Amino acid sequence: MSDRILVPMDDSEHAGDALRYALETHPTATVTVLHVVGAPSMLMGEAVGLTFEPDLDTAAAEHAAPVFERATAVAGEYDREVETAVGLGHPAREILDRAAAYDGVVIGAHGADFDRASRRFLVGNVAKTVSTRASVPVTIVR
Repeated sequence: MSDRILVPMDDSEHAGDALRYALETHPTATVTVLHVVGAPSMLMGEAVGLTFEPDLDTAAAEHAAPVFERATAVAGEYDREVETAVGLGHPAREILDRAAAYDGVVIGAHGADFDRASRRFLVGNVAKTVSTRASVPVTIVR
């Protein structure tokens, strides 16, 4: 039985489906929703704006807040609570770094939008990378 499940989440429909799956399939597990904010660089879209923030951690937390609000609402549908965590950096790398502390990862098959889709072309498919490199079982939800 799984005691701790990591659910990486962005604002995509697949991420919401992954959280629902985790809550249904692991009714007694502690579920942690991880939102990874890309580290500021020329290739990271929205994260470029974080470059000018005086406190990067606070800015990342503010960026993650809408995702966590949605996650809390989804968990409420199951009369559950979720823990939340903010990562900063490359999404697949950040998920893999944290995965070892969990019994499993439940991840959506695709990210939020076409901008992210084009970014996947540049940096690789996050779900595929996590599923092939994680040290714990990974479930990909479509």
